[in-house]
Amino acid sequence: MECVVTSVVEERLGALPVAAEFLRRLDVAGTVDRLCPGRDIAHLTHGQVIEALVANRLTAPAPLWRVDRWAGEWAVEEVFGIEPELLNDDRLGRALDAIAPHLTEINDSVGARAISEFGIDVSTFHWDMTSMSLYGAYPAEDQDEEYPRIKHGHPKDRRYDLKQIQTGLAVAGDGGIPLLSRVIDGGAAEISQITGTMNSLRAMAGPKNLLLIADSKLISYGNVTALIKASTDFITPAPASRIDDAIYAALDLESATVVDYTPARDEDTPAGARETYRVLEDTHLLTGPPQE
Repeated sequence: MECVVTSVVEERLGALPVAAEFLRRLDVAGTVDRLCPGRDIAHLTHGQVIEALVANRLTAPAPLWRVDRWAGEWAVEEVFGIEPELLNDDRLGRALDAIAPHLTEINDSVGARAISEFGIDVSTFHWDMTSMSLYGAYPAEDQDEEYPRIKHGHPKDRRYDLKQIQTGLAVAGDGGIPLLSRVIDGGAAEISQITGTMNSLRAMAGPKNLLLIADSKLISYGNVTALIKASTDFITPAPASRIDDAIYAALDLESATVVDYTPARDEDTPAGARETYRVLEDTHLLTGPPQE
């Protein structure tokens, strides 16, 4: 009498097919491989590795040394055609090293692809920055000058005892879709990032009227001048330090125009209990650099 033993290996599918379809439509692997070609004898291209890493972050994020285990537990080979053992931490590290000098080009290329592929309305962008405080010494002499450096700055969490790195993100007004991101030196001033961001967004958006919405760090003579010169409209709150309290106190509420605006937090509030928003138009002068 013969006894046949059949082993069944179960792998999780989850959202892998969805992630793979979006990665394909965004041409992530193709973009990475064009900018960061690998060796012809390699089993995987850098683009394939990065796609697998993105899929990992979207499904069950794991440290680099466990991504191959994740790939074995999930249907990575069936969906991406990648054998799990090829995603060891050494191979992942080589791919990350390869893309490091090209992050801006990769980000902007994938963002532009998303705009054309999905018809995203990019007439309005929201831009903001945040900081990430880091534990450790991070001496300057041990850091590569070609990349954003970890330094003391103005941390959002007020941990002035820690050094930081900063990041900026621009999302489309159409759906809040992130299309541009930047890693920024820990000691860089937020106000100095606006012009470069605006130029990158205009390059992605093409010849369209562009509205940039940002926080009060946008306001400087140089930034406003550059935005006006580039025919870029903007909305930003005036920095409190630039407006004297007496100016607000002297505003004539009765002459202001009531606007039809309801913030999301008040949508379920009865109409009579909602806040009222009024608009006054005024002119504020920014002082530029001294003229020679």
